[in-house]
Amino acid sequence: MRPAHTGIIANSWIDQKAPRADKTVYCAEDERVAGTDHDKYQPSDLHLRVPTLGDMMKRANPASRVVSVAGKDRAAIMMGGHNTDQIWFWGGSSFISLAGRRQPAVVTRANDAVGKLLAAPQAALPLPGYCKGLSQPISVGGQTLGTGRFEREAGDQKAFRASPALDGAVFALAAGLIQDMKLGQGNAPDLIAIGASATDYIGHSRGTQGAEMCIQMAQLDQMIGAFLAQLDAWGLDYEVMLTADHGAHDMTERQQQRAMPMEEHLDTAAASKLVGAAIGRALHIAGPVLLGGAEGDIYVADTVPAAKRAAVLAEAAKRYRALPQIAAAYTRDEIMASRMATTPPETWTLLERVRASYDPQRSGDLIVLPRPRVTSITAPAPYYVETHGSPWDYDRRVPILFWRKGLTAFEQPLSVETVDIAPTLAATIGLPVTGLDGRCLDLDASAADTCRR
Repeated sequence: MRPAHTGIIANSWIDQKAPRADKTVYCAEDERVAGTDHDKYQPSDLHLRVPTLGDMMKRANPASRVVSVAGKDRAAIMMGGHNTDQIWFWGGSSFISLAGRRQPAVVTRANDAVGKLLAAPQAALPLPGYCKGLSQPISVGGQTLGTGRFEREAGDQKAFRASPALDGAVFALAAGLIQDMKLGQGNAPDLIAIGASATDYIGHSRGTQGAEMCIQMAQLDQMIGAFLAQLDAWGLDYEVMLTADHGAHDMTERQQQRAMPMEEHLDTAAASKLVGAAIGRALHIAGPVLLGGAEGDIYVADTVPAAKRAAVLAEAAKRYRALPQIAAAYTRDEIMASRMATTPPETWTLLERVRASYDPQRSGDLIVLPRPRVTSITAPAPYYVETHGSPWDYDRRVPILFWRKGLTAFEQPLSVETVDIAPTLAATIGLPVTGLDGRCLDLDASAADTCRR
């Protein structure tokens, strides 16, 4: 299902009616819990409005087990769903779970092993020969990047999180749970969702085109290979789907160094606070007028008088559209008046791309889209030098690979979306699903009836 139906429109959004002073809501939290905010929160599946594949499997056959393990809570929760048998994610110094979940012995053993790993320093990881050409220093936000090899001092949790070691811990725990729970050995199909989150952390903090990401890809490839080899050694019958949660565009500074002058940071003039202040002066409105980030979801403050809200929104749209770095700005009414696209995703207009992710209860009153190669990061800082979330194909396109023993390999010639993953996997286990945004894809060139079996 697309974000317009799942309700998960972004990592965070603004809910001005949230029952706490902090009105920013994290997608995988329960903001109703007293004493929490969007940084120190209670992980929860509260905001996910639809069932996952695992939920549908368990509804059809309660004997199916669903397990989710990830380096991020939102990865584990959104892939696992509302009814997981085991769900574990990295909590900073150990794997943790949702409130009230009992920690089995296999997780305790995994946390003990990771604790020992964290307590020791990490030597530099090997630099594959094909990565050497990417190992070039670049100065970004007061730090030098591009040549890192994940050396780490003992106890450095941030460095551990943004390194291949995090993925190693995730895969080790996943393997332990498979073995402990005997997944794949019952009469019903089981599902394990694994979120290898280090790639995302490394991309944000080191960029996508330096030695760091090249080493990460090499390490991740080895981890996946070793993991599947272990499943083979256990004699399990399984199928695999591999994808990513988003694409990525390398940091602006490295792109500029490669003589690409169109690469830019978004000017601070696009900040909602500044645009809102200008509108407030023009329309004689006191207090905050607009809330939100420098781009994306922009909200009209609830304190704006009802009689002036329409004028504020119209003025905000006009001012954003006039900024040279902005490609488009759409109001709530414009978005909701448009239809959900039914054509191949590469043909979608900007408005159709926005509509697919728009939830009128959570999305902004105005959606602002920067031009291609304009990053919403106005100034890079440690651990945040590159981002994503634009409507452009470098952020939209991801690999999607299905594999199972005996399949005849081929490349799907038709347009494919991530929403096609669940109905396709469901078809392979004979699970009827209806009402989804995605469709079933034939997986075997030699048997074109995968979706009808």
